[in-house]
Amino acid sequence: YTIMVIQHKCPGCGSDLIFKPETGMLVCESCGHQENIDEMPSTNEGVASYDDFQSQTSSQTYGDDSATQYQCKNCGAILITNEDTTATTCSFCDSPMIIGDRLKGELAPSKVIPFTISKEQAEEAFRKWCKKGLLLPNSFKKANRIKSVSGMYVPFWLFDLKTNGEVHAECTKVKHRTEGDYDVTETSYYNVYRNAELYFNKIPVDASIKMDDSMMDKLEPFDYKDLHDFNTPYLSGYLAEKYDQTDKDLYPRIEKRANSYTMDYIRNTMSNYSSVKLETQHLQAQPLDAKYTLLPIWMFCYDHEHCEHNFYMNGQTGKIVGKPPISTGKIVGYSVLFTLITFIIIKVIMFMLGGVWF
Repeated sequence: YTIMVIQHKCPGCGSDLIFKPETGMLVCESCGHQENIDEMPSTNEGVASYDDFQSQTSSQTYGDDSATQYQCKNCGAILITNEDTTATTCSFCDSPMIIGDRLKGELAPSKVIPFTISKEQAEEAFRKWCKKGLLLPNSFKKANRIKSVSGMYVPFWLFDLKTNGEVHAECTKVKHRTEGDYDVTETSYYNVYRNAELYFNKIPVDASIKMDDSMMDKLEPFDYKDLHDFNTPYLSGYLAEKYDQTDKDLYPRIEKRANSYTMDYIRNTMSNYSSVKLETQHLQAQPLDAKYTLLPIWMFCYDHEHCEHNFYMNGQTGKIVGKPPISTGKIVGYSVLFTLITFIIIKVIMFMLGGVWF
């Protein structure tokens, strides 16, 4: 099959146009020419929709090959990508590439949130974040071993659901009072019934097997005020991948989350009781819609003592997540210090109560 490679060129000098988060425009770094993406023709040739809860990828679009070659229009080099890559850069001339055939029809994203944080801003924020951890090794806090910083549009499904939760519970209200020489406890019992119907809009779930699900969940929330109809110029200068997990694949995961949110809501309506004992509960979720969306994420690879650590930043809000190394020496040191302070406090209290210093 034929791969269509899209490169956005400056009409003035012919150089590559790059999407800049600072301005929200396509910018030529050679002559400074700018293009307003909102005024460019849309390249979104397909909108993913939830049709009777059927999978969006019932057929294999690109065959069984795990890698594909294409030619850079800028320098002519032959490049290799895996079958999930939709945007990348040429390894030889660093030109941004968008593989258009992988963004058509059923594979066309419906929405996109553009980057609002530039690479320079992301790296500066990450270095500051590295210095904040109390238990981090001092060598890590120097933030001088960043191996790579990559901006990627990660595929997500944004789910709309309706849930219904029905709960029967036995609740109590406990009151204490004094009557003469007696302390009286009065416990009242109640049979409580709750039936809640809730609607959830745009719950995000990442659709890439390569990404750590727990890390992607922690990057929430995204601000949907910046949600745009998809257009390929937003990808220029960034990495991007198409989904390899369909809405149907991910529905059990989102159903579990929605039901958990529903139970939290119902429990909060019983907060005025002293105790709550659930007797029966019935939860049911109904899918309404799922939109294939690309969300911006900065990825950091950090080399610490010959071990790579991966960190992720929400490319819109700047929130950073990851598992940094912990200094064993600092843990021991702070534990000893805490124990010593606790010992001194106890001795001071004993001295004040008994007048004797041991």
